[in-house]
Amino acid sequence: MIEIVTGEKGKGKTKVLLDQSNEDIKTIDGSIIFIDKSSKHMYDLDSKVRLINISEYPVNNTGEFLGFLSGVISQNNDIEEMFLDSYLTIAYIDTDSGLESSLEELEKISECFGVKFVISVSRKKEELPSELQSKVIASL
Repeated sequence: MIEIVTGEKGKGKTKVLLDQSNEDIKTIDGSIIFIDKSSKHMYDLDSKVRLINISEYPVNNTGEFLGFLSGVISQNNDIEEMFLDSYLTIAYIDTDSGLESSLEELEKISECFGVKFVISVSRKKEELPSELQSKVIASL
């Protein structure tokens, strides 16, 4: 399952992800991973949520990013949710087709390993491809 939080830069998408991850960790049995482009939100997250600063790893394109996610999941089969902040940036996506194809692959990973992905996308909901509209849980 993939859920999307949309909105222009500075509208509060990261706060929505932080709040949801902190709330979810109280009720799930497994692990939560929060992937961001820096470590600046380390103290905003519950200590049980693992923060991964993607900039510390040699990931340079969408394929490598999806491989990285698969590697993280392979190391911990207890992961239930992954929060991906600034998805377009951390996954090296700059086109609608790139977004759609990466989310198709992400959906396959989700189904295969039973991991829910919650991502933030710096776009207005109306600017997303129509196929993705049903995945939007918050539009800021």
